[in-house]
Amino acid sequence: MSKVCRFVVLLSLSIACSPANEGRRRFLSVGTAPPGGAFFVVGGAIASVVDEHTDWQVSAEATKGTQENIRRLTSGELDLALANAAISYFAVRGEGAFDSEQNIRAVMTLAPNVALFITPSSSRVERIADLRGRRVVVGPAGAGFEHFLEPILSAHGLDYWDFTPLHSTQAGAVDMLSDGSAVAAFLGGAVPTASITQATASQDIYFVPFDPESRKGLFAQYPFFAPATIKADTYRGQSEPFEGMNVGNMHLIVHANLDEETVYAFTRTLYEGREDVVKQHPAGRAINPKNVVRDTGTPFHPGAERYFREIGIWPGS
Repeated sequence: MSKVCRFVVLLSLSIACSPANEGRRRFLSVGTAPPGGAFFVVGGAIASVVDEHTDWQVSAEATKGTQENIRRLTSGELDLALANAAISYFAVRGEGAFDSEQNIRAVMTLAPNVALFITPSSSRVERIADLRGRRVVVGPAGAGFEHFLEPILSAHGLDYWDFTPLHSTQAGAVDMLSDGSAVAAFLGGAVPTASITQATASQDIYFVPFDPESRKGLFAQYPFFAPATIKADTYRGQSEPFEGMNVGNMHLIVHANLDEETVYAFTRTLYEGREDVVKQHPAGRAINPKNVVRDTGTPFHPGAERYFREIGIWPGS
């Protein structure tokens, strides 16, 4: 290779690896969750909107969910990811399943994750305390549901060992309720939740109420918990509104070290293209001025905060 050619190659590599180019990433990956749930669909919509309106190539990746997303963000395998805000809350503090503080930041708060215990109407389970000694589906193994379920159980005088916890996907939980291998299941997501719709379509289902005082205590103690009313007739047989719980919003997160310009541009593009997200999933309606800046306990990335301040929706701006 001639000296001139070597110079050109080295110059090209130098430019490609320069800090200026790091701030203008051409390829970005967004971690989602297994196919079939809102995380997977919303993550795909986010990737397609930003991909379409920028010169980046943005891809959505199916994962096992929040815990995997956080670990892959911190290891550099993902650029952005969807996560449950309750799990992120414990991750940034190095608590729960996380041995050390995870270096992640929030970009925007998205749809509420409204969850509750459901049971066949014939089960004789009328309140959460009645789950004692029964077989209960508590979510997929390794998904991290314990981060928000353990505080809920504790507030109602229970823990995991007061019943038999069963691990399954939400679709699998519906089958287990149908065949009697479980008496109750903790299900949730963006409303309407497909698994609850499926369960109520196949049999009469009872929504196990949360104790009002226990709910108030949880709202006061944890910033990721919030009230969430499921409107009457959302599901078959649900003739009255149900006072559920938002057990941690879906939110978009990044590694704290991702450069400010990239996060700013991604945030701006997604917020301006929010109607295109709604076309792919109703959870996109949560990309609104009041909700996206909601504090769920994970600090916001400076690039996202800068954009929200610029458009006047950041609290106190």
